[in-house]
Amino acid sequence: MSRFFAQGGSDSEEESDFEEEIQEVQNTDINNRYLQGGSDDDDDVDTKRVIKPTKDKRFEEMTHTVEQMKNAMKINDWVSLQENFDKVNKQLEKVMRITEAVKPPTLYIKTLVMLEDFLNEALANKEAKKKMSPSNSKALNAMRQKLKKNNKQYEDEINKYREAPEVEEENVPEDEDEESESEYEGSDVSKEDVSDVEIDEPADNQWETMLNKKDKQMEKLLSKDPKEITWEWVNQKFKEIMAARGRKGTARFDLVDQLTHLTKIAKTPAQKLEILFSVISAQFDVNPGLTGHMPIKVWKKCVLNMLTILDILVKYTNIVVDDTIEPDENETSKPADYDGTIRVWGNLVAFIERIDTEFFKSLQSIDPHTREYVERLRDEPMFLALAQNIQDYFERMGDFKAAAKVALRRVESIYYKPQEVYEAMRKLAELVEEDEEAEDVEEESGPISSFIVVPEVVPRKPTFPESGRAMMDLLVSLIYRNGDERTKARAMLCDIYHHALMDNFGTARDLLLMSHLQDNIQHMDISTQILFNRTMAQLGLCAFRVGMITESHSCLSELYSGQRVRELLAQGVSQSRYHEKTPEQERMERRRQMPYHMHINLELLEAVHLIGAMLLEVPNMAANSLEARRRVISKNFRRLLEISERQAFNAPPENVRDHVMAATRALTKGDFQTAFEVLNSLEVWRMLKNRDSILEMVKARIKEEALRTYLFTYSSSYESLSLEQLAKMFDVTEAQVHSIVSKMMINEELHASWDQPTRCIVFHEVQHSRLQSLAFQLTEKLAVLAESNERAMEARTGGGGLDLSSRRRDNNQDYAGAASGGGGRWQDNNMNYGQGRQGNNRSGYGGRPGQPRDWSGQNRGGGYAARAGSGNRGGGMQMDGSTRMVSLNRGVRT
Repeated sequence: MSRFFAQGGSDSEEESDFEEEIQEVQNTDINNRYLQGGSDDDDDVDTKRVIKPTKDKRFEEMTHTVEQMKNAMKINDWVSLQENFDKVNKQLEKVMRITEAVKPPTLYIKTLVMLEDFLNEALANKEAKKKMSPSNSKALNAMRQKLKKNNKQYEDEINKYREAPEVEEENVPEDEDEESESEYEGSDVSKEDVSDVEIDEPADNQWETMLNKKDKQMEKLLSKDPKEITWEWVNQKFKEIMAARGRKGTARFDLVDQLTHLTKIAKTPAQKLEILFSVISAQFDVNPGLTGHMPIKVWKKCVLNMLTILDILVKYTNIVVDDTIEPDENETSKPADYDGTIRVWGNLVAFIERIDTEFFKSLQSIDPHTREYVERLRDEPMFLALAQNIQDYFERMGDFKAAAKVALRRVESIYYKPQEVYEAMRKLAELVEEDEEAEDVEEESGPISSFIVVPEVVPRKPTFPESGRAMMDLLVSLIYRNGDERTKARAMLCDIYHHALMDNFGTARDLLLMSHLQDNIQHMDISTQILFNRTMAQLGLCAFRVGMITESHSCLSELYSGQRVRELLAQGVSQSRYHEKTPEQERMERRRQMPYHMHINLELLEAVHLIGAMLLEVPNMAANSLEARRRVISKNFRRLLEISERQAFNAPPENVRDHVMAATRALTKGDFQTAFEVLNSLEVWRMLKNRDSILEMVKARIKEEALRTYLFTYSSSYESLSLEQLAKMFDVTEAQVHSIVSKMMINEELHASWDQPTRCIVFHEVQHSRLQSLAFQLTEKLAVLAESNERAMEARTGGGGLDLSSRRRDNNQDYAGAASGGGGRWQDNNMNYGQGRQGNNRSGYGGRPGQPRDWSGQNRGGGYAARAGSGNRGGGMQMDGSTRMVSLNRGVRT
């Protein structure tokens, strides 16, 4: 007892007595459990901690709330009823979200019926209503409105319950059976081990073995004399087992075991094939939900069953699998030496796609930072071997359309792997297959031997070409010849992704432009749109690695325009406080997530995007600093820069954005060394293979843009500037300075000329009259008006039917394009600087013939450039940012 509590002696005595009782109980437990004299009979008294699943906890909470509502109804407490009614509705959302149920539980419907009846009784009793307190009467009226509005959603369920309440209550244990079965499937202990548990009861000093339901059914099959087994008997048992499929109380694992036993006693190859198809379908039923995945052991057995099916089809060439025919049981009765064609119902393409989907879902569910994830990835060669065998079978049968679908699954398993990962997978495949074959021999050794023995005809190991690029070329060429539109589109995107991964930017760009996928991608399914976004992200990284900054920024600008990069690349679920998602939308979005090993590093992607935007925006801001209407290349970069400039104190950079903003401030002042040092300190460069060469490229581009920014900023302060002085200031050669300044003069970004004898730049002052400035503004507004009319006409006529801008350019009337940049300078409209190839109203990668140059300095690099200006609509890839993912266009500067 503490000395500060001197008073209250009776309380202290009670506390001390209570503590002594606790110590005695604890000592008794210790004596019982651990001391030699302790008895083991008290184990049943000890309480054990019970871990309940989340579903049971939520359901118990709802049950407790319903009990509180019943108690409130006994005392006519409508205030408590109203509070508990709101509470039970919130609990209903949690229960339905966890159970992923479409209909509410029967307990909730029963509660609504009970409340509705009680409400009608209360409203009918007017005398009791008059005696109510004001708060209770107010709660009654509010409850009447709430219950009436709420019950409209569940009218059908309420009516069904009122008609047959007992039937509705009987449906409750079905969910419990599924839950117990799902828990049973997710456990490490196999079903077979648990089912072997025998219930033993002593009687008259003898032990009697009690078999469970599964053992009784299996005993009937095993006890059958092999001489009495006929095709008719096997067919009858097969029908009985399949009739029980999907029924209440039928264990899915038991069904698989029974069908597997039937495959061993099948009398004909066709019958064995038919039962094997049913075995695989039953194995798919083991995981009926959309969120979970098939157990890994079941998945491996499913792949082995598919290989056995291929063995039968290859050995018995007269058996044909077709899903367009009606199942005929007489077909399977034909013996192995039958001369004619035996047609068995089945769909190999659907099975291989489902197996691939289950493998994908398992990688989504497993924690990527565990050993289990790596072990699961080791099963990929097993799937590739199966897909290769099925593709070869379809090619031998002449079904190239089905072979193209299987080839697409192989492509989607390889396209994201660099050559180093591909080589590691080749070496791993041989080791893994040898281990699995040894395990299979041990599992197959059993007391029952198959009547129809099928040797392993198809290979169990996949064959890999030397390089991943060779394998991709082989598969995509087959798909391009025989695939449907969706298959071709996905194969093209995978091909572009792999070329970009190999740093073949030119080839990847040409494939993307020739396929015109960017024009129709918004009409495709969501998974294909995600693949398109991933391809554009990899294309932007590839362009950056090869030194094409403008093209890299154009590929990535639309990805970062909406601050939803994770969602667009399916690498995470974005949470927005302005847009709440329903549970169904969240589940659908999580099902589309990419496994961890397929992710594109978001820090590297953000660094590439922001560095490219910095190298383009800093000279652009310096060139247009005095214009009232500034031209913006990257709105995202401008927004981040404004936020950084508003800060009173700039702390040391911590993340990628802070580093790029610090480099931007240094580059704006012309301090290229500090800018490069800040960017060089980023950790993301270690993820690049050619790190040193890429950093050298970045340093050279920073020097070039620092020189351009310096000339844009201080050209008005100089009359002449020495070439040698510029070379020393920015640590570049005189030839590079001469090249950079000459391009600026040619593009009329810089009004100057060379003085060859003195090797100096002589700057010219250009001033425009008031009339010229007004003329520039008028032409810009006219260009915007003409462009909007052209878009309206194209939308009305279907697009591409009337090209007003090209007609104006052909007639030398594109005044806005001539005056679009450089503060409004007059240009010769007869000059043609576009270098694109014209055909089918497209201009390839260069822009339309007659297209004026972009004087603003935005589209300076060859390749893609973001859409800017009113008259710049030609060439390459154009996409409206409101409806499509990426907006690309060809620049004019080489």
